[in-house]
Amino acid sequence: MATDVILLKTEEEIELMRAAGQLLARAHGEVASLVREGATTRQLDHRAEEFIRDHGATPSFKGLYGFPHSLCLSPNSVVVHGFATDESLRSGDILTVDCGVFLNGYHADSAYTYPIGEVAPEVQKLLEETKASLYKGIEQAVAGNRVGDISYAIQNYVSPKGYGVVRELVGHGVGA
Repeated sequence: MATDVILLKTEEEIELMRAAGQLLARAHGEVASLVREGATTRQLDHRAEEFIRDHGATPSFKGLYGFPHSLCLSPNSVVVHGFATDESLRSGDILTVDCGVFLNGYHADSAYTYPIGEVAPEVQKLLEETKASLYKGIEQAVAGNRVGDISYAIQNYVSPKGYGVVRELVGHGVGA
């Protein structure tokens, strides 16, 4: 259901979302332990699906609009929604791992970007600045603010540094 407002959740709904988020964090931890030079994104996808299902949840992305994988795995210049492959990760790569879980009627979704081995200085700077922009956004995630306040803080942080935001690919909610 598309809406222009964020619907307030009950304490019970928040607890169910929290449980999904906690499982999601653990799934990311499992995947992170495998992210290294020589690993394939297919191996990461397989482990994520196995872990999520072993914990009573389902991968949110698998089957969504025909998407065939449990993770969106986006190496290097792939912006989002990359497919798992048998290509090995190499030192100098970066890999964004986007994972979603569906547990007890609620979705949780997050992404992390990992350097593989040693990355170029400009890539390391990109990783540091995007992480800093995340915290600028989090600072604005307070009662009374709008989602636009979060986006504005992020955009105002990255723009002067020469980075941009892909507007068509940001700003969705989580939950039911």
